Amino acid sequence: MKRLSQVDQDDTLPKAEALERLEAAQERLLRLRLTLGGQIGEHKLGPPLCVVFEGWDASGKGGSIKRLVDHLDPRHVRVSQFAAPTFDEKRHHFLWRFWPVLPGWGGMTVLDRSWYGRVLVERVEGFAGEEQWRRAYDEIVEFERTLTAEGMILVKIWMHISSKEQLRRFNSRAADPLRQWKLTDEDWRNRKKRPQYKEAVEEMLARTDHPTAPWHVVAADDKPTARVRVVEIVCQAIEHGLKTAE
Repeated sequence: MKRLSQVDQDDTLPKAEALERLEAAQERLLRLRLTLGGQIGEHKLGPPLCVVFEGWDASGKGGSIKRLVDHLDPRHVRVSQFAAPTFDEKRHHFLWRFWPVLPGWGGMTVLDRSWYGRVLVERVEGFAGEEQWRRAYDEIVEFERTLTAEGMILVKIWMHISSKEQLRRFNSRAADPLRQWKLTDEDWRNRKKRPQYKEAVEEMLARTDHPTAPWHVVAADDKPTARVRVVEIVCQAIEHGLKTAE
């Protein structure tokens, strides 16, 4: 099943409603996060929470992460960003470098990019051999099942924007001196390979979507609407996780 083609980018919220719902969702998340951390409620540590962000270049991952953690105490959440692995990291299994940042009980981590690079950029750019990235689907699913079996709430979000909107955002960044640093030659090269990346994304969604860690594909052409839905998705996942842990 092709999931990206089913995304409705026209399903947007009026700006006033989006702002109201975002504020409500952020307050809801704050209460849930304090509950997980044992600061309120029964004052016991709740299950670890890990939110994984993937998406197209310029899809709004950074803005959504900012709104997600905006109301949270910095001591109660860690945001980790992953780029290309270092020389030393390449000496280990590709999942090795992610273990140290995973949250423990009562903790919360947000990942800007993740282990899915193995079946996306490493696949498309040839940084991983075909046997390696094909094997990675099962390795990732088993890795995630191990985490969720131990109680982790794992939320996976793909930020999806249209090719037209991506180009508009690229050009907007290129024209803004204060945002030009966010646009690289690599971004333009990746855009030229959008069909190959789309194929990789579709296979990733199909093969790594499982009951304990499903994918949430968020229509992100409209930034305010996307940010609301991201925070609401995380809230719903926490509420479900807390109920399951009872």
